[in-house]
Amino acid sequence: MKKVIFVSLALSLLAGCASMVVSDDVIVQRTAFALSIDASSFTISSRMDEGTTTRYSVTTKTGRKYHCFLGGSISIAGKSISEAICNALGEPALSPLLERAKKIQ
Repeated sequence: MKKVIFVSLALSLLAGCASMVVSDDVIVQRTAFALSIDASSFTISSRMDEGTTTRYSVTTKTGRKYHCFLGGSISIAGKSISEAICNALGEPALSPLLERAKKIQ
């Protein structure tokens, strides 16, 4: 019984939240890829870490604004960070994978 409790506790400690896993550099890299723009052409603000999700705002040098999010966690399998999902301010969030699938059909 003690072994089960110890293993459960160890796994709980290993499971990390987004703030521990997702660095500012990762956010910039994933956002540049998601928006297909150079990393030096935008700024990130209003970062909020909510469990395994990081939400933030992006403003490009041309003035376009986006809301973005990505997820990150640590487990016994290692660190896992999703790709950034961004949508232009005032537009509904769209999955890039679904949009690409529509174009292929």
